[in-house]
Amino acid sequence: MKVVLVAESGADIPKEIAEKEGIYIVPMHVTFDGETKDDGTFPASNIIDYFEKNLKIPKTSGSTIVDFDYIFDRIHEEHPEAHILYLAYSSVTTCAYGCAQIAMENRDYITAIDTKLYSIGQGQVLVRMAELLREHPEWGIEEAVSAANDLIARGHMSFIPKTLAFLVAGGRVSNAKALLAGVLLLHPCIEAKNGRLVAGKNYRGKMNRVIFKMMDDFLVNNAIAKDEVWCCTTVGFDEALKPEVEEYLHTKGIEKVRWSQCGGVITTHGGPGAFGIAGFRTK
Repeated sequence: MKVVLVAESGADIPKEIAEKEGIYIVPMHVTFDGETKDDGTFPASNIIDYFEKNLKIPKTSGSTIVDFDYIFDRIHEEHPEAHILYLAYSSVTTCAYGCAQIAMENRDYITAIDTKLYSIGQGQVLVRMAELLREHPEWGIEEAVSAANDLIARGHMSFIPKTLAFLVAGGRVSNAKALLAGVLLLHPCIEAKNGRLVAGKNYRGKMNRVIFKMMDDFLVNNAIAKDEVWCCTTVGFDEALKPEVEEYLHTKGIEKVRWSQCGGVITTHGGPGAFGIAGFRTK
């Protein structure tokens, strides 16, 4: 039985990889003063421009029932014998999972699993699953679900914003805390815990230094597997740092470093110049 994978645009899977691996992407949405656009259909830099002009962030929203109906119908038409495996963006942060549940009614060929992850933390699960399905064409949905649950249980991601201005604008951080962080050059590490985004350790210093401290903690504290990690950035990240990041990770024993550019949803909340890293725990 063929298994077809589905995820939201907020998984930040590079377009060329999604196309190569046959992963179907359901759009999330960003609304600018009443005009709603599908995530991925406009440059993420538009969000930064909007904030600088209006001193507020646009509104983000999850994939809708209509979005899922369209994708599910399309897949079933293109692959009538396939089973759809929807590996969802953390359900406590968006309405998408609930909307998918409604769209799944009377469709016994769909299975949904909440990854409790976001951005490339979710995306890496999809990409690895696609690779496993290619390696194991004999798998049915039972084997696929078992493998997906294992990856989800071991998946981890850390994300660090360059500025707290966008989190303040979104009501997630107080102005006082942001001002203090700005004075002290503090950057909170954001992690997904039980599906919720939680601010953890604060790193002090300039971004080009703290990301290396954060990566070191990420690898050591989470016993991350050495075969591969994903790094993601939002628009405005210093591109000159990427070779340094790769070299640093290689010195830590990481064999392969893959990159993702965050789309509109993550950029809206993380702001410009942010950096994230994701991988799988060894146990």
